Amino acid sequence: MRLTGSEIFMKSLQGEGIHTAFGHPGGAILHGYDVMLDYPKRHILVRHEQVAVHAAEGFYKASGKTGTAIVTSGPGATNTVTGLTDALMDSMAIVVFTGQVPTAVMGCDAFQEADVVGTTRTCTKHNFLALKTEELPRIIKEAYHIARSGRPGPVLVDLPKDIIMGRAEFKDYPGEVSIRGYNPSVNGHPGQIRKAAELIATARRPVIYGGGGIIHADASAELTELVNLTQIPTTLTLMGLGALDTSHPLWLGMLGMHGTYTANMCMVHTDLMIAIGPRFDDRVTGKLSEFAKNCKIIHVDIDPTSIRKNVHVDVPIVGDVKRVLTQLNAELRKIKRDWRKDLEEWYGQIAEWQRTHPLRYHQAPDGAIKPQYAIEQIYKVTEEHDPIVSTGVGQHQMWAAQYYRGHQPRRFITSGGLGTMGFGFPAALGAQAAFPDKLVIDIDGDGSFQMTMQDLITCVQYNLPVKIFLINNRYLGMVRQWQELFYGKRYSQVDLEIQPDFVKLAEACGAVGLRAERPGDVRPLIEKAVSTPGLVVVDLVCEREENCYPMIPAGSAIKDIIDTDEPIPEKLFQGWR
Repeated sequence: MRLTGSEIFMKSLQGEGIHTAFGHPGGAILHGYDVMLDYPKRHILVRHEQVAVHAAEGFYKASGKTGTAIVTSGPGATNTVTGLTDALMDSMAIVVFTGQVPTAVMGCDAFQEADVVGTTRTCTKHNFLALKTEELPRIIKEAYHIARSGRPGPVLVDLPKDIIMGRAEFKDYPGEVSIRGYNPSVNGHPGQIRKAAELIATARRPVIYGGGGIIHADASAELTELVNLTQIPTTLTLMGLGALDTSHPLWLGMLGMHGTYTANMCMVHTDLMIAIGPRFDDRVTGKLSEFAKNCKIIHVDIDPTSIRKNVHVDVPIVGDVKRVLTQLNAELRKIKRDWRKDLEEWYGQIAEWQRTHPLRYHQAPDGAIKPQYAIEQIYKVTEEHDPIVSTGVGQHQMWAAQYYRGHQPRRFITSGGLGTMGFGFPAALGAQAAFPDKLVIDIDGDGSFQMTMQDLITCVQYNLPVKIFLINNRYLGMVRQWQELFYGKRYSQVDLEIQPDFVKLAEACGAVGLRAERPGDVRPLIEKAVSTPGLVVVDLVCEREENCYPMIPAGSAIKDIIDTDEPIPEKLFQGWR
């Protein structure tokens, strides 16, 4: 059967089981959009291509199913670069299809031409330029396979106009795929796993340090089994939140630049770090020369390039986290050890850190709304709904990680590695598209939200009832905090006092807008937002100059963590002047 490239494109998406795509049409991809009308597919028309990619990320993170975005050539394609880079940093399995000018005029500066393959080479796991219509099924099959296998990541397929308008024979969409040179290791090496078990069996101050790899591998159950089996205290990165129930007695809280004092101190004083699916990024390690100086490290990761990239590792284990943990747990079950008795001294030290350095803030009944209080109230009202929670980037992101305690696997969606402002709302949009009947919350900042707020209208158009809670301090809060602490309160270009009326903005888009300006208003408005059908924007007008603590200054060692509003030691200003 001879079909056009666009028809083959649509049949291939059907064959892959793709039923939802986010996108924006344009000239080069127009034939594909025309054919789309003849195929049952949910396409969500976003108002900006960056939103399409972030929505695809949210769709993937919430559902575990590969996200899909479709855009046109030139500016449509280049508008995806931020989203692609974000997805690469945070291992998000998405496939982005871009239109391209006809092959005959490529390289001739044709209208809306851009070298998309060249531009995205460094911000994708892999990219393709389709040059033959008959190769489309193979390319699309490989694209989705590469995106979700091994370490997940973004894949781009560039579709020249003449290729999607051309005709070719189409029989069946490929059922299997084999790519020469691409065969990610999934089973851990038995010898390395035995070495890891031996180290764990003798450690006196062990800590489990989990990352986003646990979520991507759907290995939360295996991690929980490991924790219960060994009784080892556990911390998670921002991207790993949800891998362990936050009510677990061995939960230490998040670690890193704005992690808990206890979790960070455990990383300083441990004798064995069991790293499962993290990247050892700078927000966790702090000053590398001071990191993990007196401990052994076990590192499990599907991506061999992530192991020993930043720190020395004593026992590297390459493999799928779910499979490796299954193997490791089997080895540990053979070991006879009274874990709780042997770790009693370690537990005592941890309890002392938790007692003396808890997360804390003070909410005056008649004072300005504290951001921490607002997020705690969001948690208390919504936890029974087991919502999906996304965040933008900034202070509110860290407070959400600290105070929204109901994390479960694939329930917390945020931008970690790239720290992309504007991420939270589109990601919530994508998560809501994946789960239309589930409560989806976006905890956002006023600065972050303003980067992608135009797609409020998209949520209204497609009946995506996201609940947006704005932690509105009328500042670029995290930048202002750094300017306060490290630049003598010389506030440069961070004041957002002049901003939209978010209530009227919501109403202008056909949504509901609410505003709280006093602590007593917060909970009732959250309850009203949750019970109100459709899209709701809640403007929570908060304390303007509240700082996010704990905090490890950039470039400092973990041990230099600042826990309160006390003056910062002079030595920590090094590198900032």
